Amino acid sequence: MKLFSLDPRPARGLLALEWVIIGYMVLTLVVMAIAGDSLNDPMAMLEMRGKMLAIIIGMWVLYRYLPCRMTMLLRLLMQLALLGDWYPDTYEINRVFPNLDHVFASWEQGLFGCQPSLLMFSNLSHPIISELMDMGYVAYYPLIALTVVYFCFWRAKDMLWAATVIITAFFFYYTIYIFLPVAGPQYYYPAVGLENIAAGVFPNVGDYFRELRAALPTPGLDGGIFHSLVEAAHEAGERPTAAFPSSHVGITTILLLLLWQARARRLVMWLLPVYILLCLSTVYIYAHYAIDVFAGWITAIAIFWTMNCIRELLRL
Repeated sequence: MKLFSLDPRPARGLLALEWVIIGYMVLTLVVMAIAGDSLNDPMAMLEMRGKMLAIIIGMWVLYRYLPCRMTMLLRLLMQLALLGDWYPDTYEINRVFPNLDHVFASWEQGLFGCQPSLLMFSNLSHPIISELMDMGYVAYYPLIALTVVYFCFWRAKDMLWAATVIITAFFFYYTIYIFLPVAGPQYYYPAVGLENIAAGVFPNVGDYFRELRAALPTPGLDGGIFHSLVEAAHEAGERPTAAFPSSHVGITTILLLLLWQARARRLVMWLLPVYILLCLSTVYIYAHYAIDVFAGWITAIAIFWTMNCIRELLRL
């Protein structure tokens, strides 16, 4: 692949994925304007959006100055790298709304007759199992990177399409997290007390998570490599947000669908065990209710199908 060969037909305007990001900016700015004084630090949120817009424009200028595959790749990688910066922002907005964990915990109890996230570790606490589960959870970002590398070097013609699907999916989930404030078991259980959860009692905590963010300790092998990585990730950027649906499950499902569509069937089969561990681990480490996993699968298939329909429509 000739990374620095000038593109004879360079993209002139903003990319579809950049318009998705701008659309999300506009939506959240409207919500911020309505929320007004309820937000803790609206100026910081505005500054962050200004920086994101400046990066989009700056990468567009770079590509227009040197329109080649390398600058296009940098343009895509920059937006993928910034996805983590948008995640905590969902908490800054959704904490102005009443928390809904009591509703989702009740649904969980009604469907399964128990709280799977409360029972998994107690029944599967062997150190090897714990490390495998933690390994599955931390495989999330490496799986995204591996998919991007695959499309960059082996399916370059579909690289932009894959990046567009991934980024659109992320912002779809971020939008849900803003308007559906569900913190997940790791935050909700300690907020109401494990004795209530064990008894099947799920109190409404209202705006508890507006200021408080106490979480259950991450289950796993103390000193284990992958357990330490999970703990470090939680300390660095985890917030009481983004529980329903599970974006870990949704995004990785989309990654496998993209690879399958690109005929990387052998790679998909190699990644399947890690994917299964990842799906299980989201419940095992208290990050999600089991219904969040099912919702992750359903939304992933819906997003992928919708994006393919749009792609086919634009070819007409």
